[in-house]
Amino acid sequence: MCCMVASFSSNTNRKTFLELFWYFKMGPSFCSLLLVALAVCAVFGVCDGEDKLKMNYYHKTCPSAETIVRDMTWSKVAANSVLPAKLLRLHFHDCFVRGCDASVLLDSTTNTTAEKDDVIDDIKARLEEDCPEIVSCADILTLAARDAVSYQFQRSMWQVLTGRKDGRTSVASDISGNLPPPSADFTSLRQLFASKGLDVMDLVALSGAHSIGVSRCGVIASRLNNFTGNGDTDPSLDSVYADTLRRECGSPLNPSTALDMDPDSSLSFDSHYFKIVSQNKGLFQSDAALVTDPQSAKMVEMLQKDQLFFVRFAQSMKKMGAIGVLTGEEDEGEIRKHCRVVN
Repeated sequence: MCCMVASFSSNTNRKTFLELFWYFKMGPSFCSLLLVALAVCAVFGVCDGEDKLKMNYYHKTCPSAETIVRDMTWSKVAANSVLPAKLLRLHFHDCFVRGCDASVLLDSTTNTTAEKDDVIDDIKARLEEDCPEIVSCADILTLAARDAVSYQFQRSMWQVLTGRKDGRTSVASDISGNLPPPSADFTSLRQLFASKGLDVMDLVALSGAHSIGVSRCGVIASRLNNFTGNGDTDPSLDSVYADTLRRECGSPLNPSTALDMDPDSSLSFDSHYFKIVSQNKGLFQSDAALVTDPQSAKMVEMLQKDQLFFVRFAQSMKKMGAIGVLTGEEDEGEIRKHCRVVN
């Protein structure tokens, strides 16, 4: 597994490694040991190469590709602060359903349901002017998701390998069973992530994407007001926070009311999410599930430090970005001229 390295200074890297090492010494466990190994990988670059994708894939065919994606994405985020959460969700859904092939962007038909964003269309149009039929929509989405989150820090928060091709198929029925529902328990979450080649640490780290963005009252209605069918509340939800959610959702509950997934920090990508999960204030049952397993709960505790979270999130984003990729070698794939339709 090739490392995905967060963009930290050498001093910060050394500090992060020492913190992880200290944690391991104080409480030895397989989880801690593996996290130390990953920190070594991130800090010192000791890791295997990734076969299908590579760094700077377009350096000869479209040298300005990644700069164009970054600059256009940052410009869009400056005007729309909710964009990072939206692009992260798009990238996650794309990779989990059919692999990272931009099938999520295809226009809806009788058998498909599209998730799309004009930002990707705008970037694609610009790249087609400079480098026709060179840069895939799958790579654009992967890069733009990274760049949208990175805008807050004004530097790239993780490296992105490129070389993906675009898929030609998008089927609505593929969504079922491939995306974790907000009501998922830990066992089903672990099984789903394992089916994508991701482990428990990836599950916990990637859940940190809930640090930004919103959901709707309708999504948590049963958890809030009818958890077991008897007008009750999920007992794993902090009672004071549950009262706050009821006030925000109204009576009767308005299903379209927006709720921050990370209260008081929903526009800042940081480790605050893990603090609220440990306080039983995660919005979804799937958030609460993270503290029902001993190994996962320890990860939640560890990732409450920003630098540890950023390193681990970078590793997991790299792994997720390689799920089911098409490279045009032994698999089907193309470079779409327009991200919404196949060629």
